[in-house]
Formats: sequence, structure tokens, C-alpha cells
Amino acid sequence: MSDIIHLLPDSIANQIAAGEVIQRPASVVKELVENAIDAGATQIQVRIKEAGKTLVQVADNGKGMSEADARMAFERHATSKIAQAEDLFALHTMGFRGEALASIAAVAQVELRTREQGAEWGTKLEIDGSELQYIEADTCAEGSMFSVKNLFFNVPARRKFLKSNETEFRNILNEFERVALVNPSVALSLYHNDTEILNLPESGLRQRIISIYGKNQNQKLLSLEATSSLVSITGFVGRPDAAKKRGALQYFFVNGRFMKHPYFHKAVMQAYEQLIPAGEMPSYFIYFQVDPATIDVNIHPTKTEIKFENEQPIRQILLAAIRETLAKSSAIPTIDFNLEDMIDIPVYNPERQMGSSGAPQVQVHKEYNPFHSDSSERAARPAFDWAELYQSFEAERSAAIPDEKVFEKPILMPEGKSLFQASTPAAMPCFQYKNRYLLTTLKSGLAVIDQHRAHLRILFDQYQQSIRQHKAASQQMLFPARVELTPAEEAALPALLDDLGYSGFDISNLGGGSYSINGVPVGMEGIDCVELLKDIIQKAIETDSKAQDEMVNMIAFSLASAQAIPDGKALSAEEMDHLLASLFLCPEMHLTPDGKTIYTLLTDEELGKRLG
Repeated sequence: MSDIIHLLPDSIANQIAAGEVIQRPASVVKELVENAIDAGATQIQVRIKEAGKTLVQVADNGKGMSEADARMAFERHATSKIAQAEDLFALHTMGFRGEALASIAAVAQVELRTREQGAEWGTKLEIDGSELQYIEADTCAEGSMFSVKNLFFNVPARRKFLKSNETEFRNILNEFERVALVNPSVALSLYHNDTEILNLPESGLRQRIISIYGKNQNQKLLSLEATSSLVSITGFVGRPDAAKKRGALQYFFVNGRFMKHPYFHKAVMQAYEQLIPAGEMPSYFIYFQVDPATIDVNIHPTKTEIKFENEQPIRQILLAAIRETLAKSSAIPTIDFNLEDMIDIPVYNPERQMGSSGAPQVQVHKEYNPFHSDSSERAARPAFDWAELYQSFEAERSAAIPDEKVFEKPILMPEGKSLFQASTPAAMPCFQYKNRYLLTTLKSGLAVIDQHRAHLRILFDQYQQSIRQHKAASQQMLFPARVELTPAEEAALPALLDDLGYSGFDISNLGGGSYSINGVPVGMEGIDCVELLKDIIQKAIETDSKAQDEMVNMIAFSLASAQAIPDGKALSAEEMDHLLASLFLCPEMHLTPDGKTIYTLLTDEELGKRLG
């Protein structure tokens, strides 16, 4: 029998390795930018086209490479950071396994132009699917510039499974932001299809966070600091009143490397217990500095999962530090003054002469008596017809009461039974229980209806229909609201703009990540339209769906949830009648859009059994 086991060619082995290290264009951006930082770069420029599928270009002003190093860098397991096994436990740099460039070159067309600091000539080389095409001297700038073109051109199956450009671009933004947050001393810029997305100059950590996520983050962040023999913890945590249900900014870093750590995340959430409502999430930017020998960063191909030797005590230190920070913020409220917006108030000088206009004079009619019965001394008042006002009010009130004709069409239960006893509201008395449930009699028993869920169902159907028919009414705002979007939110907005417009939103772009909300759907009085818009965008990012129906349903559900009658609100008899009439006209009246039961029915038999 012949031998069947053989060694894979290097080109195939590199493509297999690329499946672990290079998952999408964002992986290329992450590896190249981290390599630039390891090379001592202080300025890094990233240019991408078509969300990185066509081009990912990273240029830096680092120390560059010689011709021999430039060629050797694309060999698998070639690295300048490890000489012996012990070096694995004393790492202070990002990439170290020597797989990134070899993996990228295996699945893309790569061009490298690099020149060492002080060298007269640089090097230019091109690799196509792991095969060196040429290498020659070049008059390039000091540093390195990698151009990765046509990612996965030779692995069609991998390219086919890439997501839409919007999704891949958001992933690139996420990786770019993680690197930027941990390297505030490095100037970074990002361009997509020749449009500048982010331009981050060298700054402090707090300013770097504000530059990425907006000025409104400044007042929401509390400084965090704790030092012990095991770990040094620095960074920022969000104020409890700034917590939100989705879109919270949550980042852990250890020794300059982004990581995911569910155990430490639970410690953060425990510190916020009793301070934020259930279901809401605080933002945090927490940086750990530990001895490299006490962590293992090589347990995951992307190195985002890290194992700590002293995990339990570090968790306790983190929990105590956050609780202390939150306690101080509660005891001593802080006021953040923006010096640029302060107004100079002149000092009062009693000796200064008044202007030519002089002090304002008040004319008083000394003989006027408001209690005098003489009508001649009273100010003339326009005549007002109170009877006409009352009649107008009654007419509007009558119009608000639902037409009895809505009850003429019988609604059938799932088992085919008629829902109503009679065809008029008068035969269907309705009562409110604990300002949450509506009780009414049906043909087969007693119905208990959740008023919030019922209204949610009604509004959802209305918004869904108006968006699809492009007939939603918009209410213009007297004072337009300004909303600041993060780069990821701004990237997701274009796909939503049409449906948001059909729902009643009027949004205009002010540039620089700022947008103006000029109009909102009718009925949104008293609702924070800025938070509502950001909530819709975050849901779109989380669902990551391009199906039109799903986008319409998501927007309709968000608008209905914001406007639905809350639990605990007392309703008048007319409001209860109108709510029930509208509910029973809904095509789907049994469940909310998210699958929750709207009402339950207690049959006569069940009531008889309970009463014995």
C-alpha cells in the first residue's frame, strides 16, 4: 500500500493559516496598523476602497526595512520579536508569531515600498498569492507603505462570504478605533473611497476618546485609577445616568492590547448594581498594565482572548476601584465648564456714566384703580364668545370617540368564535386594573388586556403601513435638534435615511458627523428624538440586515415602543374604548411584534372552577 500522508506546499499552508488570521478586510487593517506601531511610527495613514475588498493601504513613518528584511517579512513564522521560547512571556509588542504578512500575501496581491531611516534608497516588491513577482530599489519615503489589493482574489469561496460594504466598513472602523484608543500618542487618519472618515492628531487619552466618539462623551466619563503590586488600572467609566440599553462603549485593554474578558465585564456590571435600571449598560474604557509573564496572549488566533494568572484578585481590585469612583462622583457633583463658550461679564462700575439713551423710564398711571366699578377706567378687553368655545370643544371631543361602525364587523377568535357579545361599545363595559390592564367581557369569558402591548401593536401596524406607503406625516420642529454620530453610526445611517424619511423624520447632514433633526413623526411630543434616532441606528448595526422588510419593521417597532402608552397611566373611558376598537381591527391582535402576549382570556368554565 502506497503512502498517503504528505507535506502541504507552502502556498496552500499559508492559505489555510490565512483562514485563522485574516478573516475579513478588518483583519488586514488591524495587522498592518499594529505592525506600523511596533515599527515606532508616530503617523499612520490608512486608505481603503470598497470596504477593503479592493484596496487596503497603510503608510507609516516608522523605521522601515532593508531589502533583506522586506523579503524575509513575508515568510511564515519570520519575526523580529522572538529569539527563544522565553521571549513569549516578555512581550510588549503586538504581532509576534510572524503569520500576518505571510497570510495576507497568500490571499491577496501585496505591494510593499519601504526605506530605512537615513537610507539613500528604499525597496519595492510585489507578491501575488505568496509568489514573489519582483523586487527592486525604489525612491520612496522613509517608513513603510503596504498596499493590499483584491483580497481573497484566489480564494473565491472566502470572498463570496464577505458581508456588504457597509458591514465590512463598520468592522474596519471597530478595529481602527481599538488601535487608536490604546495609542493616543500616535497620529492616525482613515480614508474610505478618498473621503476622510477620521483624523486623530496626537493627544491625551481623554481627548482621543472625545475625538472618536464626540464631545458629549466628556461629561459622561469618570476617571478610574488603581495601583497594586499585581496590576495598574487606569481609564474611564461612564456616569450611571449615561447608561443606555444599546450602543454602550465597552473596551478592555491589557498592556496596550484590546481584549474581551466576560469575567471582568461581570465585575463592572456588579459595580453598577442598584445604580442603573435593569437592561441598561454603562460605557467604560479600562486599561490594565500587568507583568507580561503573568498573562498568556497566545490562546486565540486573533489574540483578543487573554488568560490571566491572577484573575480573581485583579477582578476584586477592579470592582473596588469602580465602586470608589462611582461613590466619589455621587458625593461630589462635578460641573464641566467649556472655556471656549464662556461669556465675559463686565464688572459693574457705579462711576461709569450711562449712555446717551439713559436709564429706562416707567410710566405709572397713579389714578388707576383696578377695583373701581367705573368701566371707563378699565382697560378695554375684546369680547369673547364662551358659548362658541364650549361648542367647539364638545365637537372635538365627540370626534375623538370611536365610531360605533368599527364594531359592526365581527372579529373571529382562532377557534372561529365571535369575539364580541354585541355590536356596540355600550354592551362591552371596560375597566382599568392597576393602571396597566384593561378588563372587558367577551362572548366566551373575561379578557385581560395589557394596555402598553396593545398600543404597541396598534402603533407598529400604523407606522409599518405608513412607511411602506410613503404616507407618514412629519411635524417640523421649532428648534431643530442636533445629533452627533460616531463614525460607525454615520456609516450605518445612509441605509436608513429613506425609511426614516418615510416614517416622518426630516434629517439633514451638517458635516463632520453632525446631523440636524428638523422634523419628527407626528405624535412624538415629549420624546427625546436624538436618543430615539441613535437607538434606531444601533439596532440597525446590531441586526446587520439589508432586507427591506426587516429594516421597515425595525424602524416601526422603535417608533411604536417610544410612543406606546406606558404602564401606570390612567385612561379615560373614551380612551379605553378607542384602544380596544383599534386593537381588534389589527390583522395580528394576539401578539406584539416581538412575540409577547397582548391579552389572555378567562373562560366562563375557568372562572367557575376557580370559584368552586
